Amino acid sequence: MSLSLREAQAFVLAGGRSSRMGQEKALIELAGRPLIRHALEILRAAGLEPRVAGARSDLSPFAPLIADSPQHSGLGPLGGICSALSAATTRFAAFLPVDLPMLPAGLIEYLLHHATVTASAFTVVSAAAFTQTFPAVIDRAALPCLESSLHSGDRNTLKAFRSAASALKQPFTALPLEVLVQSGQVRHPRGMHPVRWFLNINTPSDLKAAEALFAASAPIPVK
Repeated sequence: MSLSLREAQAFVLAGGRSSRMGQEKALIELAGRPLIRHALEILRAAGLEPRVAGARSDLSPFAPLIADSPQHSGLGPLGGICSALSAATTRFAAFLPVDLPMLPAGLIEYLLHHATVTASAFTVVSAAAFTQTFPAVIDRAALPCLESSLHSGDRNTLKAFRSAASALKQPFTALPLEVLVQSGQVRHPRGMHPVRWFLNINTPSDLKAAEALFAASAPIPVK
């Protein structure tokens, strides 16, 4: 199922202000490793060599950086996505925020596979009938439409995704996570229940909850 590095690229979005956390989120440690390393390891386990987009501090010791273009700087996740797509050289790009350390690499792999087979402009997942903005696989052709949304004043990322897909006349696909798990298409390497995969690390209490989840789980041996 995995794609070659020539077919898809990957980016960690690390441009959040971390206002609720009170410190640089990317460098906060979870289970002994900074969040930026968790995100990079997820994408590398999916067979990709990620770069970091929109970083607010120097994260170059962890991975190559994509600087925000002047027209995208300081405009939230959508700005980071536009900067990354401007630098991308493949048709598809996978995006993972730095604050979703529970996601399994297999989910990224499946989204990339589905995107290439269906030629979807955007491929995301839904969980409990709620469409998740990330992780997302995006067709680079969507860049001009996303830039239009970015500079319209309405920077709702999911809304921009849907609008761009409509303009391109390509599918916006939200795959039901429950179906992927029940069919065995995606599994978690630590056996975490899917409801835990989308725990965002936004506050100290989120971090505490994530630490407890890591402490209560262990990698499942590969048979």
